[in-house]
Amino acid sequence: MSRKNQPIVHVFRRLDALILTVIICVAFGLRLYKINTPLADYHSWRQVDTAAVARNFVKEGIDLAHPRYDDLSSIETGKENPQGYRFVEFPVYNAIFALLDKAFPWLSLEIWGRLTTAFFSLIIIGVLYYLCLKESNRLTAIAAALTYAVFPFYVFFSRVILPETPALAFSLLSIFFLYKGFEDKTKSFLNELEILLSALFFALGILTKPTTIFYGFTLVTIFYYRDRLTLVKSWRFYVYFLIALSPFLLWRNYIKAYPEGVPANNWLIGQVNTYQGLQNIFFRPAFFRWIFFERIGQNILGVYMVFYVILGTIAKVKRFILQSLLISALLYLFIFQGGNVQHEYYQTLILPAIAVAIGLGVNLTFEHAKIFINPIVLACVTIAIGGLSLFFSYYKVKDFYNYPAELPQIAKIVKLLTKSEDKIITDRMGDTTLLYLTERKGSPALYRDLEEFRKEGYKYFVTLNAQTIADTKQKKLYKIIFENNQFALFAL
Repeated sequence: MSRKNQPIVHVFRRLDALILTVIICVAFGLRLYKINTPLADYHSWRQVDTAAVARNFVKEGIDLAHPRYDDLSSIETGKENPQGYRFVEFPVYNAIFALLDKAFPWLSLEIWGRLTTAFFSLIIIGVLYYLCLKESNRLTAIAAALTYAVFPFYVFFSRVILPETPALAFSLLSIFFLYKGFEDKTKSFLNELEILLSALFFALGILTKPTTIFYGFTLVTIFYYRDRLTLVKSWRFYVYFLIALSPFLLWRNYIKAYPEGVPANNWLIGQVNTYQGLQNIFFRPAFFRWIFFERIGQNILGVYMVFYVILGTIAKVKRFILQSLLISALLYLFIFQGGNVQHEYYQTLILPAIAVAIGLGVNLTFEHAKIFINPIVLACVTIAIGGLSLFFSYYKVKDFYNYPAELPQIAKIVKLLTKSEDKIITDRMGDTTLLYLTERKGSPALYRDLEEFRKEGYKYFVTLNAQTIADTKQKKLYKIIFENNQFALFAL
């Protein structure tokens, strides 16, 4: 490179750093919205289980080999769980914000959990910008990063207390370091270190959320562009995935010793829980309607951005790396159909791929700007489509932030009238939100007779159901400690 051209390169590098910094600042600001609300918002039942593991780390010390939460019942696993074991994913994420809470206790554990998720989402934005810039151009990078930064579905699930976003960040960091490690053909020590870091981050991603293993397709794609047809003979390829997968396999083998802490998960493939019980949805029309029309089309994309996703899916780029993210996302959707239909947060794992598709689609329209009326008109229409999509997505997502105002109030009363070591029962049909808010361990459902619970050391029964209150009072077996028009607290 000549001396004359060097300043131009540095200007462009500084420009990308400036653009990305602005996008990240906007993204972080949006993720602070309602950061301090009680942990009773959308999908609170899943969030509080994650937060409870961290809270027990704070109270009892961090023991990664024995994560515990507040649910002592057999509802999740079919086996009584008196120790409250929670073997869903390796508790890396929980430990991180537990440590933050111990180090900086002037913020609540819930705020630290949300901030931790938000921080990991900023890493995702940075990696997407870099990959799109290298594999396409700056416009693709800006559009993809902005999508992840500002669209309402992205924002909400980038500040919930769930392990999906941290796991995604680990997986995308693995893609970033492998990509960086293979950029230089010299095979220096730094390149080998980057490849090792990639394997370690992918191992963390799979441990934190096993379904991120689907992003292994993108990693294989990067390996292919490095080694081509000699890939099957490359020792690096096999050692890489041995390093990445071994911790997860060891963890899964370890938790077999604690069946009471491992929830049933066979339904994730093709079943959903309805008022009629488990129903098969595998490749049924309902699956396509819920995922591609309701969730992706309306909630995530706000209808109009679907146009750019379709264009981005078929856009031609110099290599297949960006499109491999889309393949990874589709494989995940089609294999875990039950989980994706049952819960919106399962779609968190496909959000990077959708953002990349939007970036490629927006770029494709501007690459062919001559076929449109005018480039300025095209820019205005693109901004209008983005704005309308954002508005309609927000209309669907805004209620996710709401929570039942009575739950925190009920929790305060229960905390005042009971001791921290008291085990309680709530008739919340398995929803552990009230257990978490009361900071008490116990059962989130009345799945046995109250007398059986009493014999096992349970002290109180909390119910919000008027009929249950009337029936329990009529039996005259248990003393009413507190009652108002919202709930009743019975001593067992």
